[in-house]
Amino acid sequence: MSGQAEERAFLSLGGNLGDPAKSMAAALHMLDASGQTRVVTVSSLHRTPPWGKVDQPDFLNVTAEVATSLSPLELLELCLEVERRLKRVRVERWGPRLIDIDVLLHGESNVSDVGLEIPHPRMLDRAFVMVPLAEIAPDLVLAGKSSAEWATALDSAGIERLDSGRDWWRNLGE
Repeated sequence: MSGQAEERAFLSLGGNLGDPAKSMAAALHMLDASGQTRVVTVSSLHRTPPWGKVDQPDFLNVTAEVATSLSPLELLELCLEVERRLKRVRVERWGPRLIDIDVLLHGESNVSDVGLEIPHPRMLDRAFVMVPLAEIAPDLVLAGKSSAEWATALDSAGIERLDSGRDWWRNLGE
């Protein structure tokens, strides 16, 4: 990475079409190869029921911690470019998708811009985000509580942690 200071950022990745694990692994490899973002750690795979629009297949979800020299908007642009390269088509809000990458946090940044809000405005309400986030950063404080406390307080019925380990993505998607 360049000589610019790195920020600690967290991403949520998910999908429910095709081979979501392979798509998320490919996305993580692309992010890691960008030269400006480095994958630090990734949660285990979690099978999660659909949220918002429930008449669709279950999702696979993970969270990833990355170190990045990109600004929040530049990181979002990189994530959107990775989605495009993986053939993400946006048809329906909360609908089925090959890949989805959300920027949850970027250092201490608070951003409210067109297309980007950091911290992610709905992450504290979503067990499919908070359960994997609590796995990799249980002591991360968000709105006065740890991610582990947030995850425990949410309804996580139907969320299944798969026996994938945290390095599952390294051998997929290359």
